[in-house]
Amino acid sequence: MRGRGRTAVAPAEERVQVVIVAVDALSRAGVVAQLRPQPGVRILDEADSAEAAVLVMVADTVDEDVRVRIRATTRTTATRTLLVLTSIDEQHLVSAVECGASGIVRRADASPEHLVQAIHAVARGEGHLPGDLLGQLLTRVGTVQKTVLGPRGLYFAGLTRREQDVLRLLADGEDTRDVATQLGYSQRTVKNVITDLLRRLNLRNRTHAVAYALRNGLI
Repeated sequence: MRGRGRTAVAPAEERVQVVIVAVDALSRAGVVAQLRPQPGVRILDEADSAEAAVLVMVADTVDEDVRVRIRATTRTTATRTLLVLTSIDEQHLVSAVECGASGIVRRADASPEHLVQAIHAVARGEGHLPGDLLGQLLTRVGTVQKTVLGPRGLYFAGLTRREQDVLRLLADGEDTRDVATQLGYSQRTVKNVITDLLRRLNLRNRTHAVAYALRNGLI
């Protein structure tokens, strides 16, 4: 007769180290009180912020002080920033993302459970945005591509259409002459495209350029 098996016990949720900063002491105290009982996070003192996986920053909106703090955190540590904001519009959303924010939660939605979920998402590098803000961001990205970058032959991928075409053919094993023939360019033009690309992205040679483009999904 088969023995009775033991019931599997789910592993405890990994605790993410978090530092909380706010524009005023009362706001910080409120978020600390919400998060301290939660098993999924460990709150550090602000003096230990460099050791934190996530910086939770509580503010009314994305003003210059917030932008400076995000930039400093992104530039000097591996800590990701989650913003908890009273209000945010499309302009402030883009500004926060440009500065390096990894996630945003509205204060009105900032229940303890939601905050922990957002903190874990940001710590995993997934980011976190309310659905309507994500839609706004995607719309803004599309508009910038269509009206600003596209007419100049530039793309968010970091490569121009011409550079993408040249690298695709190089990845297929074509040499400079074949690339020039297939694209209708002179060999000198192809060489200049490759040289400019290597210099701009600090790549060593054509093989490195092709490997870089493939690894980053650019071609």
